[in-house]
Amino acid sequence: MDRRHFIGAAGAAMAGAALAQGPKVFRDYDQAALDAAYDQSKYAPNLQQLVHRYATNSDITRSRLGAPRRVAYGSEPVEQLDIYRAERPNAPVQVFIHGGAWRSGRASDYAFPAEMFVQAGAHYVVPDFAWVQDVGGNLLTVARQVRAALTWVARNAASFGGDPSRIYISGHSSGGHQAGVLAATDWRSLGLPADVVKGYVLMSGMYDLVPVSLSARASYVRFDERALDELSTMRHLERISAPVTVVYGTLETPEFQRQSRDFAAALKDAGKPVELVVADGYNHFEVMETLAHPLQFAGRAALEQMKLKPPA
Repeated sequence: MDRRHFIGAAGAAMAGAALAQGPKVFRDYDQAALDAAYDQSKYAPNLQQLVHRYATNSDITRSRLGAPRRVAYGSEPVEQLDIYRAERPNAPVQVFIHGGAWRSGRASDYAFPAEMFVQAGAHYVVPDFAWVQDVGGNLLTVARQVRAALTWVARNAASFGGDPSRIYISGHSSGGHQAGVLAATDWRSLGLPADVVKGYVLMSGMYDLVPVSLSARASYVRFDERALDELSTMRHLERISAPVTVVYGTLETPEFQRQSRDFAAALKDAGKPVELVVADGYNHFEVMETLAHPLQFAGRAALEQMKLKPPA
């Protein structure tokens, strides 16, 4: 049995054993199983290796492209974003929302996809935003900052050579959740065109916060009724108009897999433009790395949405 089959079998066995114990909290999950189903470390034994690789590969990317342009999109110290510029004038813009369980992660550690986008002829933008524990567990504050970052990009794209009519968004994990919230945003209420974003690539995200609120993540996130409603994209499918590509790996936790499948199915049933991409043999953190590769799952999807050819 190879490594991936071993890990997959071990994860399935662990989940199955946990499901058989204790009172049910959500579906067939008891509390321990649900907590594990929203904890990627239980299913990705190479987590630390991969997260370290994000950072080191980002350093290598900056050594090749140079330091990004660092710009404030708001008044708080954390409200800044990194812009990696393409040489092509009036180029499309890819805005990436990073993950980290809403409580970690920095834009500087997610530079590694920039080289692929820049070489393909697109600007690559990564915003920083507050960690949820630093704003009293309020995810609505984080969502407001992410919307503000996108709003800044839309209004200021021309200042760095970007085309404001060709803005695309990608996000991973909790950043996939936030990117989903952006997909359901009424941009007209913020003074932007309704179609300001032309496409979304959502990797390994969460689109219904109710089961998440029943998990151990509630120890640091304040899941009140307003947050559950406003930030559960599954409840606002009618607002989504841009094409959405949903990506997940078969070695992710069972809940992250289910959330991705259910969200894509709901979009399809609602008549929305959606594609579901299944990364066979990839865990949660490995899926993120595919955004940096033009012929792999997320990178290919992003370039296809932007109608860009893979760099030579």
